[in-house]
Amino acid sequence: MKSRHLGPFTVSAIGLGAMPLSMGANARPDRDQAIATVHAALGAGVTFIDTADIYAPSWDAMGHNEEIVAEALASYGDTGDVAVATKGGITRGEGETWGRDGSPEYLRSAVEASLRALRRDVIDLYQWHRPDRWRVYGECVATLKELQEEGKIRAVGISNANVEEIDVALEVLGEGGLASVQNEFSPRFRSSRDELEHCGELGVAFLPWSPLGGTGGHSRDVGVTYPAFHEIGEARGVSPQQVVLAWELSLGEHVVPIPGASRPESITDSARAADLDLTPDEISRIESQFR
Repeated sequence: MKSRHLGPFTVSAIGLGAMPLSMGANARPDRDQAIATVHAALGAGVTFIDTADIYAPSWDAMGHNEEIVAEALASYGDTGDVAVATKGGITRGEGETWGRDGSPEYLRSAVEASLRALRRDVIDLYQWHRPDRWRVYGECVATLKELQEEGKIRAVGISNANVEEIDVALEVLGEGGLASVQNEFSPRFRSSRDELEHCGELGVAFLPWSPLGGTGGHSRDVGVTYPAFHEIGEARGVSPQQVVLAWELSLGEHVVPIPGASRPESITDSARAADLDLTPDEISRIESQFR
């Protein structure tokens, strides 16, 4: 597996988005299949796993996904080279009421809960999940900086951020302090292209979430919706999904897609995209679909 830099870590060029193991539009796998999916990712060379405290089948099961990741890593063997990212700042309450809380008290409690769920003394990468528009952005990032200085977080990232928020986070964290930006980016959702390119200029890792288009059939049908992915995949003898991920990797050495998976076969196929180098002509054919 080819590798890329993510803050202080060297990780696989393709990561695993663990969310589908706990929630999503598709049927949730049982625990054995979920563990097997993480193990398949590790066996394919994946050394970066993304989770979050809210990834759970219900509001009263917060931490469910983090616990699965922790169990899978503990039962695999040597995983010393695996970096795990989690996120906090979105709330879930009784009756599935959703909200956001960027207060120091909430973020601190969320980090402590994630440490317990992940069975860790320090979190590799902690990302503020979504902005709390009732609070000053820089002050929320400052809380994460404090937690980093206290040794609870190794690296700080932000998620669902715009260019201005990226710059604010950089100012608060200092040079080299912002490890990553995780935004939605895929063939069907390209509005984060500015943030992707901005991160490249700054040397910050960009982590596309739902890089294949998300659940609900968008990932499955990506080669139908965007024929160039199917045509190139057919000519290369690979899946359209591999071509999508290879295209995203071609957008910059700082890009680390994190495709979700709920079956071992899915992440095994996605991981192969790291070795698929597209030609300039193929990239041009892909880009021309979006004009």
